[in-house]
Amino acid sequence: MKRKLTLGVLALLLLSALGFFTLAPGMAERSMNKIDGKELIPVSEEAKALHATLTIVDLHSDTLLWKRPLNDASDRGQMDLPRLERGNVALQVFSSVTKTPAGLNYDHNSADARDDTTLLVFGQLQPMRTWFSLLERSLYHAEKLEKEVEGSGGYLAKVATAGELADLLARREDPEQWAYEQYRVPTRVPAPPIGALLSIEGLHNLEGRRENLDKLYAAGFRMAGFTHFFDNELAGSMHGDKKGGLTPFGRDILTAMEDMGMVVDIAHCSHECVADILAMARRPVVSSHGGVQATCDANRNLTDEEIRGVARTGGVIGIGYWEGAVCDTSPRAAARAMKYVRDLVGIDHVALGSDYDGAVTVRFDTSQLVQVTQALMDEGFSEEEIRKVMGLNALRVLRAGMQPLEKAA
Repeated sequence: MKRKLTLGVLALLLLSALGFFTLAPGMAERSMNKIDGKELIPVSEEAKALHATLTIVDLHSDTLLWKRPLNDASDRGQMDLPRLERGNVALQVFSSVTKTPAGLNYDHNSADARDDTTLLVFGQLQPMRTWFSLLERSLYHAEKLEKEVEGSGGYLAKVATAGELADLLARREDPEQWAYEQYRVPTRVPAPPIGALLSIEGLHNLEGRRENLDKLYAAGFRMAGFTHFFDNELAGSMHGDKKGGLTPFGRDILTAMEDMGMVVDIAHCSHECVADILAMARRPVVSSHGGVQATCDANRNLTDEEIRGVARTGGVIGIGYWEGAVCDTSPRAAARAMKYVRDLVGIDHVALGSDYDGAVTVRFDTSQLVQVTQALMDEGFSEEEIRKVMGLNALRVLRAGMQPLEKAA
């Protein structure tokens, strides 16, 4: 009898644990990826009509971090395939986050702090290989995206080459013809296909080994930031302890990335790291998500000199929509930051970098991106300028950056 009671208690504990791990990821996301519910700006018919014709690219989302199907409509978070369709997004860059120090803040974080991403890994019951390997976490994210692409019926398309990007844009130009070629029968097309490109938020997932960059490239990653919220073997973070520049290993990785066709992202890099990258860069670099200090004086945002440096490489600056990036959640605040970059270095260097699902609070989700279009119109941007900001600038840099350097030359 005692043995039966013991086994019963163990079974109950196991079921309780499984229930917790099933519910915890959703509970965590609801508490972190919020929409603040404040009043949206009025959207004109003119803005709606223009928005419907844009080719929209967002340079940063952390949606792959969370346990929910990307293809399905969700009542939590800020992005999924149905919302991308409603927002008229053509290409979404999905980042792989592999380590997040406990007590996260913008000023000082230790690489030795407890890793909260590990708690998510356990809570989501991810494969055992991801439990203690940052590399495997990114490879798992790539596999996760691949499954979503396979299950989307062709409406989510992985993009890893300039040719695949060109194919995506052609399919979006004539979705009915694409659907006929896909299924060989006339069919109604509910929406044009949406591209998905893989990025990395912090190359600590290399685990100190150059050969792991090849593994990430083979898995489809085509953009990478050197640091996230802490210093690592490659460089100092803007939010780390020492905030230093590129290490010799970081310099080697920068050269290798440009050679093979991976876009370099300076988001989260320390000022020394940014200066080192801009001095070495042979190709356009991006700041995938953030803001500028002139309109929001936060340490993670770019100085005027850094904005000029990105522009000199031919790169782009993705402006986000959360308070840490633009000191507000209003689309007007994002538009003002975009206007500042335009006025400082020219319209060709402004882009979108939402940081959706990145533990941020925003005013609008990806289905409501017409809010940005309207805000840009209200700031006096021309139609041509809006087209560039909303996607054409990012497309130019991604198209060039995915070409291996020898082919590009």
